[in-house]
Amino acid sequence: MAPGKPGKSTGASENPSVTLFREYLRIDTVHPKPDYDAAVQFLERVGTELGLACQKVEVCQGRVVLILTWQGTNPRLRSILLNSHTDVVPVFEEHWTYPPFEAVKDSQGNIYARGAQDMKCVSIQYLEAIRRLKTEGKSFARTIHLTFVPDEEVGGHKGMEMFVQRPEFKALNVGFAMDEGLASPSDTFSVFYGERSPWWIKVKCTGSPGHGSRFISNTAAEKMHKVINSFLAFRESEKQRLKSDSSLTLGDVTSLNMTMLEGGVSFNVVPSEMAASFDIRIPPTVDLKAFEKQVATWCRDAGEGVTCEFHQKCMDQHITSTEESDPWWKAFSGVCRDMKLQLKLEIFPAATDSRYIRAAGHPAIGFSPMNRTPVLLHDHNEFLNEQIFLRGIEIYARLLTALASVPPLPAEG
Repeated sequence: MAPGKPGKSTGASENPSVTLFREYLRIDTVHPKPDYDAAVQFLERVGTELGLACQKVEVCQGRVVLILTWQGTNPRLRSILLNSHTDVVPVFEEHWTYPPFEAVKDSQGNIYARGAQDMKCVSIQYLEAIRRLKTEGKSFARTIHLTFVPDEEVGGHKGMEMFVQRPEFKALNVGFAMDEGLASPSDTFSVFYGERSPWWIKVKCTGSPGHGSRFISNTAAEKMHKVINSFLAFRESEKQRLKSDSSLTLGDVTSLNMTMLEGGVSFNVVPSEMAASFDIRIPPTVDLKAFEKQVATWCRDAGEGVTCEFHQKCMDQHITSTEESDPWWKAFSGVCRDMKLQLKLEIFPAATDSRYIRAAGHPAIGFSPMNRTPVLLHDHNEFLNEQIFLRGIEIYARLLTALASVPPLPAEG
C-alpha cells in the first residue's frame, strides 16, 4: 500500500484512543538503549487514569515489569493476563518514508512508526478496551492483569523469562493469557496456539593450518563445507515441504538459516579453526531429542574436530488447547464467531514471551487483531491503519467480557 500524504499530527477530529496510541509510539524504546523509564511512566499514568492498581517489579537492574490490575469481584478465581512488551527493534531511518518515532498519520489514516504493529498497538488496545468497559459500568468476576515487559525483542531473558519465576507472577494466579500475534494481509485473523522452539547452534571445525599455496589435508574449511552442506540440504527439504503442501504454514516446518560465518586471519593462511552459526526454529510436532541426534550426526559425519554448542536451546513444546470443550477457548472462539471474525489457527513461526507463559503452565493465545494489514513487524515503514486499530479495541472489549466471565472451573471450587 503506497503511503498517502502526511496528515495533521493531531486534531479535534482524531479519536482520543488514536492520539494516545501515537503518543506511546513516540516514546523511543528502541534497542540497544530503550527508554524504559519513559514507557513505564506513560503506561502508569494511563493506568492511574483508569483506576487500575499499579505495581512495578524490577526483575533485574534496569528491567522493570509494570503490572496494572482491574480487580474482579471474585479474586479467588484465576485471572486473565494481557501481556505486551515495551521494547522495539532498531530502524534504518534512510529506508523510512516518515521518521520512525514521530507516528505520522497520512491522509489514508495509516500511522507510521516502529512498534505500530509490534506491539505498542496491542498495549493501547488493551487499555482502551478496559476504558470502554469501565465507562459502560461493567465489572467481572475474574481479575484482569496487564503486564508490560522489557526485552522481548532480545529474547526476553531479562524480562518475562525471569518474571515468571518470581512470586509476584505467581501471585497473579493466571488462568488464561493473551499476547502478541501477527498482522494478516487477508480478511482472516491469525491466532497462535503454540510456537516453534528456537535453537541457536554454533558449529566449530578445527583442522590443519598451513600456507595458502599448498593442498593442506584435513582442513577446517573442508569439514565446514560438509557441515554446511548437511544443514542446508535439510533446509532445502523443509522449504520444499512447505512449498508443496498448501495446508502447511511456516510454523509447521523447521526453518534453518546460517546467520554467521567466522574464520581466517589472512588471505595466505589456511585457518586452523572455522565456525558457523545457525538459527533453527522447530515446530512442536518434531521430536526434539531425535532432531538433536540428527544435528550430532551431521557434525560427526564432517570428521574429527567438529563440535557443536548451543547458545539457545528451547525444549518446551507446550501448546494451548483450541478444542471447544476447553472453557477458555470456547469463550474466545465464541466471541469471534459472534463478531464474524474468520480465524486461522497457526503455530507462531518465531518466538514471543508466550513461550515462557506456557512453560509456566498457563494457556496462552497469540492474537493481534490486525487483518487486511501487510505484515511489517521489524520492517521498514511499519504502519497500522487507525480504523484497524480502533476495530481492535472493540474486539478486545468483547473478548475481555467473555473471558473474565468464564464460570468457575472445577479446580477453582
